Amino acid sequence: MEFGYDTYCGLYCGACDVLIANKNGNVEKLAKAWNMKPEKLWCHGCKTEIISSFCATCDIKKCAEKENKKVDFCFQCDEYPCARLVEFKNDKYPHHSVVLKNLDFIRNKGINKWLKEQETRWSCPSCGVKFSWYDKVCKKCGEKLYSCEDEEKDLVDE
Repeated sequence: MEFGYDTYCGLYCGACDVLIANKNGNVEKLAKAWNMKPEKLWCHGCKTEIISSFCATCDIKKCAEKENKKVDFCFQCDEYPCARLVEFKNDKYPHHSVVLKNLDFIRNKGINKWLKEQETRWSCPSCGVKFSWYDKVCKKCGEKLYSCEDEEKDLVDE
């Protein structure tokens, strides 16, 4: 089973609760907790054929895949950063706040370096277990984690 971790917009799918549940075989458990049908949560990442209901209707994804654009990342578009992407960055979801920062990193240092950095960023510094954007404490060892909410606050302070 192949999973993809990069997105057009600059999110890291590896820190998504839905993708983590798919990798760990816990989709049914997550669906029950979220009061959803499991098939709505099947996902292998934004750029794969198996996409959750949350991402299936994404306007940014649709735009990037348009016949006249076909970009791998939003920064490859002449309109970058477009109003749609800036609105996404500034919406109510803290994990969206890093998209421009991530896209600039990918543009300047490459996708492979970014993916390695993200894998480290979203792994517990004590035990190495992968965690999601909103986890505050490691589910395995209890270590305090740097969540996307913490990161969003730090971005505002920069």
